[in-house]
Amino acid sequence: MTAKKTLWALPLFLCAAMWASAQPVGDWTMFRGNSSNHGAAQGTLTDALELRWSFRTEQPITSSAAIVGGRAFFGSQDGFVYAVDLKSGEKSWSFETEDMVESPPMVVEGAVVIGSSDSFVYCLDAESGELRWKFETQGKVMGSAVWSKADDGPLRVLFGSYDSRLYCLDFKTGDLVWSYSTDNYINGSPAIDDAQIVVGGCDARVHAVAIKDGSPIADIDAEAYIAATVALDDGKAFVGNYDNEFLCIDLDEGAVVWRYRNRNFPYFSSAALTDERVIFGGRDRRVHCVDRETGDPIWEFRTRGKVDSSPVVCGDRLVVGSEDGRLYMLDVDDGGEVWSYEIGEGIISTPAVGQGMVVVGGLDGVLYGFGPKN
Repeated sequence: MTAKKTLWALPLFLCAAMWASAQPVGDWTMFRGNSSNHGAAQGTLTDALELRWSFRTEQPITSSAAIVGGRAFFGSQDGFVYAVDLKSGEKSWSFETEDMVESPPMVVEGAVVIGSSDSFVYCLDAESGELRWKFETQGKVMGSAVWSKADDGPLRVLFGSYDSRLYCLDFKTGDLVWSYSTDNYINGSPAIDDAQIVVGGCDARVHAVAIKDGSPIADIDAEAYIAATVALDDGKAFVGNYDNEFLCIDLDEGAVVWRYRNRNFPYFSSAALTDERVIFGGRDRRVHCVDRETGDPIWEFRTRGKVDSSPVVCGDRLVVGSEDGRLYMLDVDDGGEVWSYEIGEGIISTPAVGQGMVVVGGLDGVLYGFGPKN
């Protein structure tokens, strides 16, 4: 079943969100839902959805949203960071940076932390949008920040930059705590597991670094550059590269456990993890599902465009966008299409699922969303 966008359904400021279930199911505070980038949301998704609201910006939206406190926070290539009301889709505030905002926001303790192509990371008050602090790197910031806090320690903000460095900042002040140098751009978001932070880089390496002081723990050759965000669980990193392989890496052993190669197309999409499966998009126009232990294929779903959007699992359903201009809902078990919605322009943004909503942006500059049919 495919729904088409209609003009009468869109108010002056086009926007949208997608109701995940009849009951709110919690926040979606960062790009992949948690600091380990599992890409999994609470609750369930209903199978029949309809457009509820929409919000238009002046340029394409490739940033993904965070959902906290009754608002959706996101960036646009028009250079603004936006907060919109989840129920009405109306703008709460906006904050202007000096360049495109493709980085997804991270929301923690009443603040929105988000990077910009102007080389700065901004910390904004989530209620008002006022600037608390900003930190300058020497390159654009494309990935989301994550946060870490030891039991008796201060809150830290961690992120990568196109200046080839991984940064750790003090959350309250924005002061530098440490930085770690790689040999090329860091495009994706880092992942945290226990006391280590893990990031893939365009230097074709997967780096594991101690959160406390930035000292190296592991440096694993991925054999091709990595633009995607690593998903991390139980000491294993899951990520695709530009040599057309998706990898599972044992960080303790410093070795690749398995490699999945299907067609000669790169992987930019980040994986969603379940107990038994790893699900990710490919530039071969497909969504792939493989066995978590072996990497053996379970199913694949064909779209009509590249799938750089990262899937989000919610119960027995998943949602993912495609450059064919559709948002898809698939069955996790067999990859069958349950529902789709066509906006007419590509979707690179990753869906966010929280507080009974799913929020996703399009290359048409509109934030979209839907709710269960009445």
